[in-house]
Amino acid sequence: MKISIFGLGYVGCVSAGCLAKNDHKIIGVDVDKHKIELINNGIPTIVENQIDELILNARNSRLLEAANDTLYAIINTDISIICVSTPATESGQLNLNNIYKVAENIGRALTQKKSFHTIAIRSTVPPGTGVNVTSIIEQVSNKQRNIDFAIVSNPEFLREGTAVKDYFNPAFTLLGSDCDNALEIMSKIYNDINAPIVKTNFHSAEIIKYVNNSFHALKITFANEVGNICKNLNIDSHEVMNLLCLDKKLNISPYYLRPGFAYGGSCLPKDLGALVNISKGLNIETPVINNIARSNEVQKDTALKEILKTGKKKIGVLGLSFKAGTDDLRESPIVEIVERLIGKGYEIRIYDNHVQLSRLMGSNKSYIDSRLPHLSKLLYNLNDVIDSSEVIVISNNEDEYQEIFEYSNNQTTNLSEKTIIDLVKIKHDKELIGEYNGLCW
Repeated sequence: MKISIFGLGYVGCVSAGCLAKNDHKIIGVDVDKHKIELINNGIPTIVENQIDELILNARNSRLLEAANDTLYAIINTDISIICVSTPATESGQLNLNNIYKVAENIGRALTQKKSFHTIAIRSTVPPGTGVNVTSIIEQVSNKQRNIDFAIVSNPEFLREGTAVKDYFNPAFTLLGSDCDNALEIMSKIYNDINAPIVKTNFHSAEIIKYVNNSFHALKITFANEVGNICKNLNIDSHEVMNLLCLDKKLNISPYYLRPGFAYGGSCLPKDLGALVNISKGLNIETPVINNIARSNEVQKDTALKEILKTGKKKIGVLGLSFKAGTDDLRESPIVEIVERLIGKGYEIRIYDNHVQLSRLMGSNKSYIDSRLPHLSKLLYNLNDVIDSSEVIVISNNEDEYQEIFEYSNNQTTNLSEKTIIDLVKIKHDKELIGEYNGLCW
């Protein structure tokens, strides 16, 4: 395919060399004359493993050229990939002037073109940039999005030093757009890549690079803090982290990586607190580990605010235990929410099939007696909770709670008149309910 690449820096140079290796015809565009000369002499603009050979071979095969001519590039290609830099400002925000300048130039060039043109943004940009780029091109070109041109978010996941290897062996190739035609066109240029192509919406594709790298930074920092604790205890930190990584069911897996309600139970709060106390006893600063519990409290506050802002006083709660399939109420975040609602004068009804007061014992009973001493007056059957409540709060993923949406056919219950606050993203049919609010979605 014929592809123009705007920006011949790190991402643009690697993309040009790798795409040419897969027999695509590339026109590189840059405002830097030196970079243009380098590419046209078969020399890469960056230092990177394997890139020298790729650029030289691409030039020798006449699959790669560079110029400072947007019109020439647009007229002679079907796809444009934007790879210009987005430097951070002193305030931490990204400077997107280069992106928007390229968008203006592409828009002007498109006035001279009749065929459909696909524009992919490969630069790391914040959510909403694609919408802005679309508006700029529409305004400048007087052409229509998804009819004359389309925008695709195509973030790169390249590490310096292994960028070429990463390009050809990614975990997946991500394409985000609302234009099926553009997604199909972009998919074709990655047919030779040994990885699945994942298609998503534009905003999710735009933000994932930030989420990825923040998670990577979190993992590095977490491992370092654990390492500092282990060193002071004369424990092999690398052996500890090797053991952590052996668990592919919980530790290195999608488990726990679902946005939702706060954590609870007897283990996580207790063991986290113990590790924090160990670090304090060793006089070691562990700011990431220390603030995990604080972040959890913020999530509880967020859930409470969602309930309070409904302005309704009759609240039904489905699930009191800290997770589905158990009667363990210790440190259950919804217990604290209920306690605070009662203190504010709300009328609360709770349903949890696993919680039977006569069977509670030991620390489980002691905990709930200290937080909700009159729990027996708050427990009702499922029908009563749904029928009598203005707001229904779903606090855990019990299979039974998915069935509440069938109550819309019940003569005494009309879910279209209820507000659902979902703390766990339970499956449902939105057409059967009235107002639906997810906690963080």
